[in-house]
Amino acid sequence: MTTIEITLPDALAAEAKAAGLLSAEAIENLVRSKLAGDRAIRLQQARERLKERPAEPMTVQEINAEIKAYRQGHYLEASS
Repeated sequence: MTTIEITLPDALAAEAKAAGLLSAEAIENLVRSKLAGDRAIRLQQARERLKERPAEPMTVQEINAEIKAYRQGHYLEASS
């Protein structure tokens, strides 16, 4: 476990405390929620980039090479 210390304006701290937002559980939930939201935003941005510039379809030879590399425990890097 990690201990953190935060500094908040008094009025905000009082309001957050009254709302039950300063407990360890509440802060953990806030951080987890923010991280999940950020991941969702990054995923949506990646989808938009892919829609703007779709990947080239793989040839049968490229697919077979990927399968062979996977089976051998090696992974080919995506060529760009």
